[in-house]
Amino acid sequence: MSNMTNKQVLIIGTGLIGSSLALCIKEVHPKIKILGFSNKESELVGAKSHHIIDDFSLNLEDVAAKADVIFFCTPVSVTLNLMEKISRFSLKKDVLLTDVGSTKKEILKKSEVFTKKGYTFIGGHPMAGSHKSGFLAADKDLFENAFYILVNEDKQQTKQIAELKELIKGTRAKFTELSANEHDQITGVLSHMPHIIASQLVEQAEELIQKIPASKKLAAGGFRDITRIASSDPKMWTDISMSNAKVLITEIDKWLDNLGNLKDNLISKNSSEIFTFFEEAKKVRDDIPVHQEGTIPSFHDLYVNVPDYPGAIAEVTTILANERISLINIKIMETRDDIFGILCISFKSEKELMKAKHAVTSQTNYQVVEE
Repeated sequence: MSNMTNKQVLIIGTGLIGSSLALCIKEVHPKIKILGFSNKESELVGAKSHHIIDDFSLNLEDVAAKADVIFFCTPVSVTLNLMEKISRFSLKKDVLLTDVGSTKKEILKKSEVFTKKGYTFIGGHPMAGSHKSGFLAADKDLFENAFYILVNEDKQQTKQIAELKELIKGTRAKFTELSANEHDQITGVLSHMPHIIASQLVEQAEELIQKIPASKKLAAGGFRDITRIASSDPKMWTDISMSNAKVLITEIDKWLDNLGNLKDNLISKNSSEIFTFFEEAKKVRDDIPVHQEGTIPSFHDLYVNVPDYPGAIAEVTTILANERISLINIKIMETRDDIFGILCISFKSEKELMKAKHAVTSQTNYQVVEE
């Protein structure tokens, strides 16, 4: 697959990730033909009409046989079933197969159905996402500066890794190679556990809200911010949790042990140990790089302290529209502990955030805080 000209790439699953990858490939390799497959014909028709894919088929065996590269852009559980199915097809002898799943150990284990037949499989995980879904949300800038993890258990496949990077270099992502175990351990601690913890905190808050209704209003500030990842797709996170269950069970046990130690220190009024608990957490947190994409997609928020008079919010949004700056969410904050800004505007990238900050500060006297 060294020559990209006239190659055919099959995208299985033309949702947000699959469609965005298609756009990135087209950006750098316009002569590559992008094929699509999905169980939803309307999705494929839409993706083709929006020039995301060049052609599609509802016959997986036929379209897989034509492909030089196959991307599995489906949930892990679906990908595992599709891998088993496709392994029974007659594929091109030098076909390269890869996926975009959030866990890797199960995927790499299943990939043996391909590698034992001489096919190349490279695990992949672009660590980017959006609150939107489907082909209409496709964005060629989605992966920019995000980590794109590549998992290759066969160290002899250096050439194929290089070819895959060349194919998807239009993502402008930061490629990092890890083992399947390393990937699942890292994402388990830095992505999957935070989602579990945030969801549990929200459930605990719901119990409080039922008992003391006024607490719902107070939750609109910092609490809502630190638990925003709990708004992620429940179906997707069930799939991820089940796929990475072994790692998560271990990490949950550690979490419970650490909380148990903190509880004991609270009971014994051991202020020294409690101080150490918070101090060590602060040191570690302060050393984490700022303004870099990580395992959880970053939130690019701008808080604007707009005055309380009619038209103030419209003034801000008009400025953004005139500057052709796209926003992905806007909400009015009723309370916030650390700043007085009441208008929270979310952007898809730091670049858009900084453009918006400059536009608002240069055209108004409103106080602006970025996060």
